[in-house]
Amino acid sequence: MDAGLINGVLFLDLKKAFDTVNHKILLSKLGCYGIRGLALSWFQSYLSNRKQICKVNNSLSTFQNITCGIPQGSNLGPLLFTIYINDLPNSLEITEPAMFADDTSLTATGESSFEIEYKLGVEIQNVKTWLDANKLTLNEEKPEYMLIGSGKRLKQIRNDPIIKIRDHIIKRVYKKKVLGLEIDDKLQWTKHVEKQNFLFYSYVTKSEALRTSSNTTDDV
Repeated sequence: MDAGLINGVLFLDLKKAFDTVNHKILLSKLGCYGIRGLALSWFQSYLSNRKQICKVNNSLSTFQNITCGIPQGSNLGPLLFTIYINDLPNSLEITEPAMFADDTSLTATGESSFEIEYKLGVEIQNVKTWLDANKLTLNEEKPEYMLIGSGKRLKQIRNDPIIKIRDHIIKRVYKKKVLGLEIDDKLQWTKHVEKQNFLFYSYVTKSEALRTSSNTTDDV
């Protein structure tokens, strides 16, 4: 923004990311990080021979073998998933990735919306190729993108970039909640601060009501 350029940020969404991790690929990547021998055998045992069952009302299904995925809610789950996708940036050519667990975004900088369209268009195909090779699936209807720049720069954009996944055109958004922060296309924090002020006021009001109620009870 300071250089007067436009930034395009593409927000990706993986479909059931933790549930579809391929065990064989994960163990191979652990080996690449130097985990071998008994340690690797331990991880293989940790991932293998797991079963699941479903309960609806008072009815139970039969046990089914779990052939892929990482145990959710476990201490190791987030770490193993991070290791699994840690080489995704190697598939990228011209964008900068930001990754936090299964939340991934790509950022491209350019002089025009056409340049952003080209860069993000190339990279979404690179990501798709990497995901296919690693047995993960992109939720093709949920990705969104945002153009970020100064108000003056954004007004100069005449045509929105057309970024596609297969035949699905990715939607442009003007604000986005990212890891608890609500950002807008001018990187102004007004809306986020207003929302936090409202929540704070709401908490204070409720606390005051509880305090008043408690004092009334004590008086009785």
